[in-house]
Amino acid sequence: MLNYKQLHHFWTVARAGGIVRGAERSGLAPQTLSGQIATLETDLGVSLFKRQGRGLVLTETGRMVLDYAEEIFRLGSELEAALQSRATGRAVPFRVGIADVVPKAIAWLLLAPSMDLPEPMRIVCREGKFDALLGELAIHKLDVVLADSPLPPNMDVRGFSHALGESTIGFYVTPTLAGTLQGAFPANLDGAPLLLPGVEASVRGPLLRWIEAAGMRPRIVGEFDDSALMRAFAEAGAGIFPSASMVGEQLCRQAGMVHLGNADGVTETYYAISVERRLTHPAVRAISEAATAKQKFV
Repeated sequence: MLNYKQLHHFWTVARAGGIVRGAERSGLAPQTLSGQIATLETDLGVSLFKRQGRGLVLTETGRMVLDYAEEIFRLGSELEAALQSRATGRAVPFRVGIADVVPKAIAWLLLAPSMDLPEPMRIVCREGKFDALLGELAIHKLDVVLADSPLPPNMDVRGFSHALGESTIGFYVTPTLAGTLQGAFPANLDGAPLLLPGVEASVRGPLLRWIEAAGMRPRIVGEFDDSALMRAFAEAGAGIFPSASMVGEQLCRQAGMVHLGNADGVTETYYAISVERRLTHPAVRAISEAATAKQKFV
């Protein structure tokens, strides 16, 4: 049976970077910490630290154990906070990072299931660049990050990507601008003003390749990192607007846009990125389970 008190002592020392600093943080004597870790190593039958110069560094096994310990004690803190919130009737905070390339309407559709939970939930949304949000996720300032791509393999962030669904990409335009276009779709894209998502959007490359394969040469009149700003320009008549078809009906009904057609074969997938392989936060579980039930949006 794993001794969690000893595991916590190991976690404290590993995060502090040594026995002495760990003792300062925990208020225990260095000899006590050292003895507890030695007992843990004996019980597990592994070496967690090794000598390097005058200090200690984690072994490969130690790094693996630290990863598990981080998750164990983070979950413990979440459990304590959830119980305190339930006892006092306060809403449980759900801290979400939303990459700025994810359309606001799609973010709402993905997050909506978290608002229907029986326990009171207080959602806190932070919008920003994908890399910056992952940094906040790594230090547990966020519970989950919504993005249009999985966790990059070269990122020094421990996390797991959970696919929430995908959508085809359609082209939308104001009725006034639609009246100036020549021919049927996709020929009417040729020479027409086009708005594009910024270079960080995962759909940008496939979209440009589709346009090139179709033999069209639209005039790119704007590029936008922020999807909401791109939509605002489109609604003002600045250009044709590529968007996920899952919100196409909303664009046509609420914004009065016209659907020209879809980029066949081009899809955009949305992900929930967490620091845990097995989702435990009730709100994160809710959006993941709802997405799994739908499988594919449009």
